[in-house]
Amino acid sequence: MRDELLTIGRFARLCRLSVKQLRHYDDLGLLAPIHVNAASGYRYYAPGQARDALTIALLREMDLPLAVIAQALAAGPERRAGILRAERDRLAERIRTDQARLEMLERLAEGGLPDYEVALGREPERRLAVVRAVRSPAEIGTGVEECAGRLLPVLGTMGIAWEPPLWGLYPLDLEERMEIAVGAQTRQGEGMSGLEFEVLPGGLVAETMHIGPYAQLPLAYNALFAAIHERGLLPRAPVREAYLVGPAEAPQEELMTRLIVPVQESTA
Repeated sequence: MRDELLTIGRFARLCRLSVKQLRHYDDLGLLAPIHVNAASGYRYYAPGQARDALTIALLREMDLPLAVIAQALAAGPERRAGILRAERDRLAERIRTDQARLEMLERLAEGGLPDYEVALGREPERRLAVVRAVRSPAEIGTGVEECAGRLLPVLGTMGIAWEPPLWGLYPLDLEERMEIAVGAQTRQGEGMSGLEFEVLPGGLVAETMHIGPYAQLPLAYNALFAAIHERGLLPRAPVREAYLVGPAEAPQEELMTRLIVPVQESTA
């Protein structure tokens, strides 16, 4: 059997990998040689390991993390399919994010920063039934959809009337993992199980209107926070988005989102 084994160099050439890569995969426990010479430390591989080695190379070419590849190789067919579908979804989300960035860059290149009108006003107190989630900045869009998908059926099942629009609540700082919420204004439901309520205090706010895809909201936030700081005001959480015209009502270019940031006079 020893005669059938391949040196690490021959195996690397067979699998179109480098010796360095194979050693790295061995160190990670991802693809161990079938035999290691105790005296020389030389690694030997069986021809039957070529399929795993080629699969690793293929998945790395698709930018899958080594930890995920290890899970996929160790899993049975059904579990492996689930792992790969999850990575497919992750890649699709990254493509959507990159596409949105390309469109924003194109818009900036053609016309510079959009001219958003930022106004100061007073916002009334609002009582919202809310659903919360913890997401990364890249996952905000899907997080909002998931929260709305959880909130509205509960309100409908309980027969609780709510006043449009839906509201999104966000922290001031976009951290790696942060709590977001979607809420609906209602006067009913206090004390009902399955619902959480939050009262948004009234007071001074800075606001602007964004018309267009949600992916281009950063352009509106740029103008909004620049105006807040230029006027010597201090922003306060939570940042609020009111979805006046949503995806079910209009195409992406016609979506209307009201951006609201509570502010206070600086004491400096």
